[in-house]
Amino acid sequence: MGFDLYIGNKNYSSWSLRAWLLLKHLGIPFTEHMVSVAGRDYNAALLPISANARVPCLHVDGFQIWESIAIAEYLAEQYPDLWPADPKARARARSIAAEMHAGFANLRRAMPMNLKFKLRGKPAEAAVQRDIDRIVEIWTEARTRFATPDAAYLFGAFSVSDAMYAPIVWRFHIYNVPLPKIAAEYRDTMLAHPAMQEWYEAAIKEAEAHAHYDQLAMEYGGAR
Repeated sequence: MGFDLYIGNKNYSSWSLRAWLLLKHLGIPFTEHMVSVAGRDYNAALLPISANARVPCLHVDGFQIWESIAIAEYLAEQYPDLWPADPKARARARSIAAEMHAGFANLRRAMPMNLKFKLRGKPAEAAVQRDIDRIVEIWTEARTRFATPDAAYLFGAFSVSDAMYAPIVWRFHIYNVPLPKIAAEYRDTMLAHPAMQEWYEAAIKEAEAHAHYDQLAMEYGGAR
């Protein structure tokens, strides 16, 4: 099978990271196609490559699969180890992946993805802090209830859930969000993943910049 993945700029596109990370983690050869994310809403110019006019979109021998969670499910059908084997752990992993896909809008809006920044950070607004607290709760329960103490990721082995929360990991790092011990250790484990580092190295070399996105990040994050 031939895999083509259409993604946005690595510096800005949090949604694209998820599908890319799963393919890289699995070692699946694919051709990467980057499009600009200048304007994050519906973009008719993307219709030839994605039926919902957004990225990421995975093409498998030309057949389109869009939405990061649908791409993840397609890959998990081919590689079942992308979900935990235990039924309860698998159900919880799917629950938190779906929650991430649909939720945390306040945090995502306040802390746009921008890997070229490492900001001072400042106290979060109440609605954003509720999102942070919920994510910490999710990570802590997964690590303490479903993973062994020496395991690296949320449910032990790397899973779809880890890929779904990867952009949050970068946001917590960029905006210097204080985290309790378990959540901070998980953040650092994810940041050290070779594919996360590869994404970062490519992101900081990108020439395309969007002043509006950069200004939003600096305003919220308290630029150094």
